[in-house]
Amino acid sequence: MTSGILPDHELERLAATGAIASARAFAEGQVQPASLDLRLGTVAHRIRASFLPGPDARVEEKLAALTLHTISLEGGAVLETGCVYLVPLQEGLALPEGVAATANPKSSTGRLDVFTRVIADRGRAFDTVPAGYRGPLYLEVSPRTFPVLVRTGSRLSQLRVRRGAALLDDAALAALHAAETIASPGEPVIDGGLVLSVDLEPAAPGAPVGYRAKRHTGVVDVDRVGGYPVGAFWEPIAADPASGLVLDPDEFYILVSREAVHVPPSTAAEMVPIDPLVGEFRVHYAGFFDPGFGHAAAGGHGSRAVLEVRSREVPFILEHGQSVGRLVYERMAAAPRRLYGMGIGSNYQAQGLKLSKHFRTA
Repeated sequence: MTSGILPDHELERLAATGAIASARAFAEGQVQPASLDLRLGTVAHRIRASFLPGPDARVEEKLAALTLHTISLEGGAVLETGCVYLVPLQEGLALPEGVAATANPKSSTGRLDVFTRVIADRGRAFDTVPAGYRGPLYLEVSPRTFPVLVRTGSRLSQLRVRRGAALLDDAALAALHAAETIASPGEPVIDGGLVLSVDLEPAAPGAPVGYRAKRHTGVVDVDRVGGYPVGAFWEPIAADPASGLVLDPDEFYILVSREAVHVPPSTAAEMVPIDPLVGEFRVHYAGFFDPGFGHAAAGGHGSRAVLEVRSREVPFILEHGQSVGRLVYERMAAAPRRLYGMGIGSNYQAQGLKLSKHFRTA
């Protein structure tokens, strides 16, 4: 069978054969062009610290010693900042041999500064499910800036399933750009993927170049779209060409790439960190870009990559055009039935600088 990222119809086939198992049928919009949204289960365990079970243990075997208390999610519950929760997910896996999976926070989750990681039994790494895995999945959730209201069925993370090797090397990526134009304007920098730089010039006079999250705000309901005024949660950042943008430690920023990004229908992409030697900051929480992101025929011409940025231990200055991240591209095993942005509730097609779907600008 063809290697690559499995598209929507193959994910549905895996569900039909029991390779993706759930006690409840898939919800509307849960299957994306190249990923599956994962749903929270009925309880959240407040745990003392993050952990990995290691190669000889199941997650449940570790919980008794780590759980401080357990809360029901069936009527909704607030997850507090600075706390770590472990939530059994509704979806479990019985993957065929040769089929593996990776997970990432959903875009809206990352833009809320909610740190999430999927854990599998006998796992050696977060967000990684080995080929042939059979067992449950769990989600570690740690809100960093805003307390969040979640409930059974909320979707904070997504799963991408792949068969065999799928990664495009730099030569293949350069050929893809020559054929499809994966970044504009100008010639892209391709070095271990498509290198992205930060845009600190305003889109219009007086427009912000980014946002800094406020502290001590109200609760954000993760399932409520357009429910919150920007000013109650975010401070706009004005352009300062002379001095750039100083990232303060332990503050959270939303910025945008200078490049418009295109993920052709034959591919999917993922944001990965730039070399840490170029600066003391992190620029990605949510990383999946589905086939059709930025694709003109799917209404995405000019789509930028939104950057979720947090400095590390020291203040750090970002300047306009500075390299901050990379997109790695993978081939699809087959074309998806529908592309990102084509009537499937896609919130970030044709985006520029944009906060999560929870906030309204007027």
